[in-house]
Amino acid sequence: MLTGRKNIAHTSRTPGKTQLINYYLVNGEWYLVDLPGYGYARISKTKRRQWRKMIEGYLQKRLTLQCAFVLIDANIPPQEKDISFINWLGESRIPFVIVYTKTDRLKPPEVEENIKKIQEALLQHWQELPRQFITSSIKGEGREEILQFINEVNEQYFKAL
Repeated sequence: MLTGRKNIAHTSRTPGKTQLINYYLVNGEWYLVDLPGYGYARISKTKRRQWRKMIEGYLQKRLTLQCAFVLIDANIPPQEKDISFINWLGESRIPFVIVYTKTDRLKPPEVEENIKKIQEALLQHWQELPRQFITSSIKGEGREEILQFINEVNEQYFKAL
């Protein structure tokens, strides 16, 4: 959705399609990095531990990482895996934002209710929540807001150099 190109990353109805760290250079200026999901893939416990180690290592040691985008399905209630991962990011002092995805699949009041429940679950651990974006790849909702945010983060990064 962010690049405006279909088929740049392969998706599947079966979770776990992304198994490696995939880098996409955008406009020759910044990288969009796709990491394996930490939640629903039907994989062995050994493979899950390997992915976790790879993901955590990347997020903790990547010196040029400016912000992680945590994608949360807005169609389902809060998931403990999402809450735990977000808490880990905070404990690890890794900057992140939350991106609610697939918001086109339910009626707006249902999406709002699910997001409210997710936020309430997070506020049991957080005093305030990070920046959040509501998106739909089908409708392109949230695209401009996220690209503007990335632009702001990049400007701050290059000013600091």
